[in-house]
Amino acid sequence: MSGLAAGMLTSALPAVAVVPANPFAELERLHGGRLGVYAIDLSSGHFVAHRAGERFKLQSSFKGLLTAMMLHQVATGRDRLDAPVRYSPADLLNASPVTTEHVAAGTMTVGELCAATMATSDNAAANLLMRRMGGPLAVTAYLRSIGDRTTRVDNYEGPQLATAPFPADTTTPAAVTSTIRRILAGPILPEPERRQWEAWMASNKVGRSRLRAAFPAKWESGDRTGTGDGICNDYAFARRPGRSLLLIAAYYAAPAMELAAQEAVIREVGRIIVDWQR
Repeated sequence: MSGLAAGMLTSALPAVAVVPANPFAELERLHGGRLGVYAIDLSSGHFVAHRAGERFKLQSSFKGLLTAMMLHQVATGRDRLDAPVRYSPADLLNASPVTTEHVAAGTMTVGELCAATMATSDNAAANLLMRRMGGPLAVTAYLRSIGDRTTRVDNYEGPQLATAPFPADTTTPAAVTSTIRRILAGPILPEPERRQWEAWMASNKVGRSRLRAAFPAKWESGDRTGTGDGICNDYAFARRPGRSLLLIAAYYAAPAMELAAQEAVIREVGRIIVDWQR
C-alpha cells in the first residue's frame, strides 16, 4: 500500500490526485473496462483518485440524489413524506417490486416511494418521485442549486439511461462524491432529514455485494448503486468508530462483462480503500 499512500494529498474536492503504482489502473489491466474512483477521508482531507474527473453513466445511482432532493423539499415545507401519490399499472416498469406489490391499492406515500427507491432500486417509484419533482431537468436544476456543476439527469428511469448519448445522464466520481459530502456533512439537509437519508442509504439491498461488502462490520455504512448493460456503479459512506466520514465513489464501465465479475471489481475497490484506511 505504499504506492497508494504516496498518492494521498490534502485537498478540497474536487481536486484529483494522481496515484503512483495505481492499484485501480491495475484492476483495469487485469479485468478490462474503464474504472473511475474517488475516495476521501473527511477527518484528514486525504483522498485517492483514478479517472475521477471522467464522465460515467449514472444509471440508478441518480436515485440517491433524487431522494435527497425530496427530503430537501420536505425540510423546506414544500412536500410531506406522508403525502399520498396515486399511480396505476401503466406506471410500472421492470424491477419495480414494491410498487408492483402495492399497485392494487393505487397509492403509496412519498416516504414509502423513497424507501422503495433506495432499498430495492424500485424503478417505478423513482419515476413517480421524479415526476412529482418536475422531471429530470428539475433534478439537474436542484443539483446545480447545491453546487454540483457536473452531474446531470436527462431522462426518467429506463433503458434510455444507458443509451442516451454522452454527456446525458452522467457524473464523475469526484463530482458525485462532492455532492454526497454536501448532503452528509454540509448545510443541505437538517439533521432529521440527513438521518433519514442515511437510513435509506443503509437499507440498500442491491449494494450488499459491492463496496460495502469490503467494509469492516463495525463500520456504519450506506450506499446507492447503479446498474446497466456493462455498467456497475456504487457510491458509499462509512462512519467509522472514532473517526470522521469516509466517502467513496466507484463507477465501472465494462461492456459485455458479467455483472458478478463487475461487482467483484467494485468489491476490490472497497478492499483497497479499507486497506488505505488502516
